[in-house]
Amino acid sequence: MENKEKILEVKGLKQYFNKGTKNEVRAVDDITFDIYKGETFGLVGESGSGKSTTGRSIIRLYDPTAGEIDFEGTKVHDISGKKDMLKFRRDMQMIFQDPYASLNPKMKVRDIIAEGIDIHGLASSTEDRNQQVDDLLKTVGLNPDHASRYPHEFSGGQRQRIGIARALAVKPKFIIADEPISALDVSIQAQVVNLLMELQKTQKLTFLFIAHDLSMVKYISDRIGVMNTGKLLELAPANEVYNTPLHPYTESLLSAVPLPDPEYERNRVRTPYIPREQNGEPEELREISPGHFVYCRESDIPALKEKKASYKK
Repeated sequence: MENKEKILEVKGLKQYFNKGTKNEVRAVDDITFDIYKGETFGLVGESGSGKSTTGRSIIRLYDPTAGEIDFEGTKVHDISGKKDMLKFRRDMQMIFQDPYASLNPKMKVRDIIAEGIDIHGLASSTEDRNQQVDDLLKTVGLNPDHASRYPHEFSGGQRQRIGIARALAVKPKFIIADEPISALDVSIQAQVVNLLMELQKTQKLTFLFIAHDLSMVKYISDRIGVMNTGKLLELAPANEVYNTPLHPYTESLLSAVPLPDPEYERNRVRTPYIPREQNGEPEELREISPGHFVYCRESDIPALKEKKASYKK
């Protein structure tokens, strides 16, 4: 990936809440990663791992405690002034987890989708505005005739498509999809993921896809970062995370992925993750093989390289 252009660089990001008190929460604790133009970077972990907080810090819903977020050469948290902030908001959009909570129930679908078009002045007339909304609805697989309805008149999957259309309305370069399928029926999840993959190709988008389901993240992502308790524990191409996991926490997550085999499922045993005790040796994200990083001690590297080699035998 080194010859590809970076669109986002996250360096030493920390997001603490109630800092300096006995209730301090280190939601994101010194993580570093890059995202390249045109790729889908999956961020996976259980509830409370810090993955959604990471996404919200990147899009400036939170002010980070420490670290840098660099988007196309601009330091995100140094952006000031209405004009620069509007440009940033146009270039980076978010699709939220709960499609109903994120859509104003008092607004019609046409106005929800057109909100960004209005704010950024992207329509030359009312007719142009309406045509753009109709085209967006078609793009996400909905009927333009539904533009005059309210969010409660749609199913969960349809509401998420409306949320996607709203994000696309301003023609962004980068979209953060924060658990976009977790509130949907399993039968609808694949449809929404396939839609996102199709949109990425046709609209040349870059995605940060946040989820707790490792199998779905593997399906959509080029590379995957695995988070737990605010730390980035493993980062590698999707197939390597899935087929050659090196961190015990990644192995634990994989052991919980269901397989379509009733006999196997009846007898399967999940691998528990037990954090090891600190011994004073510093742990950080280290490159074990090209593009495959693991949060470990320097003394762990030989054993991890051997473990990686053993998968190929």
